[in-house]
Amino acid sequence: MDQKWISVFFLLSAIYGLSAYVPHRYHFVNENKTWIEAQSYCRQTYTDLATINNMDKMKKVTEIVKDKSAKVWIGLEKVTWQWSLQDGTVYREGQSYSNWNTGEPNSNAGEEMCVHIYGVGSWNDEYCSCLLPFVCFEEKGSAYILIKEAKSWHEARNYCRERYTDLVIVRNQTENQQIFDSAKNSVNNSVWIGLFNNFWRWADQSNSSFRYWASTQPDNNGGNQNCTAVLTAEQGRWHDVNGNSQLPFICHENQLILIKQNLTWREALRYCRDHHVDLVSVHSEEIQLWVKEVAQKASTEHVWLGLRHTCTQGFWYWVSGFSICYENWAPGNGTGGDDCSSVERTGAVQSRGGQQWVSLPEDQKLNFICTTYED
Repeated sequence: MDQKWISVFFLLSAIYGLSAYVPHRYHFVNENKTWIEAQSYCRQTYTDLATINNMDKMKKVTEIVKDKSAKVWIGLEKVTWQWSLQDGTVYREGQSYSNWNTGEPNSNAGEEMCVHIYGVGSWNDEYCSCLLPFVCFEEKGSAYILIKEAKSWHEARNYCRERYTDLVIVRNQTENQQIFDSAKNSVNNSVWIGLFNNFWRWADQSNSSFRYWASTQPDNNGGNQNCTAVLTAEQGRWHDVNGNSQLPFICHENQLILIKQNLTWREALRYCRDHHVDLVSVHSEEIQLWVKEVAQKASTEHVWLGLRHTCTQGFWYWVSGFSICYENWAPGNGTGGDDCSSVERTGAVQSRGGQQWVSLPEDQKLNFICTTYED
C-alpha cells in the first residue's frame, strides 16, 4: 500500500477520532440532556448516540471528553422488549402500545423471549424455538402477509427479511386488530410478531458483545436505570443510569452512508453531492475495509463508487480528485481496455463475495455509497 495514504489515514484518525476500519466520527456535546433528549439531538445533528464495540473506540471516546471527572451518555440502552425492525422503532414498557394477556409477559424463568399474538388479539411471550405461523409486513405497500408455514421465531424473522421487510410490528390498537384479523386465516390461532427480549442494545440498532462495565455495574439501583453513561474518572468504565438524568453526551457520525436507491452513476453522484459530500473514493486499504462493511447491506449486486474512466485519456480516476494509488480490481477489470463504444465506464464494488471493484456502464442502476466528510 502507498505509504502516503497510510499517513493520510492516521492523520484523519487523529483529527476526527476515526477508528481503523470503522467509518465513525465522534462528537462530544457539552450540554446537559436526558438520554432521550441526547439521542434526539444526535439523530438530528449527526447520526446517533455513540456506539462502542472495542477498546480502540472506548479510548477515542474518553480522549475527546476534556473533563476527566465527567459522566456522559453513550448509546447503550436497556430495552427489555424490542421490535425486530432495524429502523429505530423502539418498544418501551409503559410508553409504547402493548396488548399483553393477563399475567404476561411472565418470562418463565427467562426462557420465553419471543412474542406471539393469539386468542382475541392478546400477546404472550413464548419459547423462540416454538414452531408457529407468522405475519410479515412489506414496508413499501404497508401490507401484512400471513405465512401459514410454521417456523421458529428466528426462522420467521429471517424469512420475512429475505422476502419482505421484517416480522410485523404493532404500534396501536388498529394495527393489532388488523394483524389479528389476518391471523384468523391460519390453521393455528397463534402467530409470531416481531417483538423479542434483547436486554441491552445500541441506540442505532447495531449489535455488539463488547461491554466495559465498572465492577459493580449494571446494578439497576432503584429499578429504573435503563441507560448507560461513561465515567471518565473511572477510566471510562460504564454505569447504568436513570435515563431522566441530565448529562452531556457523545454522538457518532457515519462517515460513509449506503443509499439503497437504484440510480445511475451520474444520478448517484448528483445525489451524494446534493445531500452529503461526494461518492466515496477508495484510496486506501482502510477505506476499502469501511466500504466492505457498508456495502454488505446493499440490495444490489454491485454498489457505485466515485470511480470513473476517461476514454479520451484512457485511465481511471476518483471524482474527489485522488489519483489511483491503491487498487482492488476484480480479475479482468480496470486493465485499461474498457469498452468505450456506447456509454462511459464507471466503477462499482461487489456487495458480496470478494467485494472487489468492477467496471460497469454508467447507465446501470445501483445502490451507492456517499461520504459525509471532506477528504
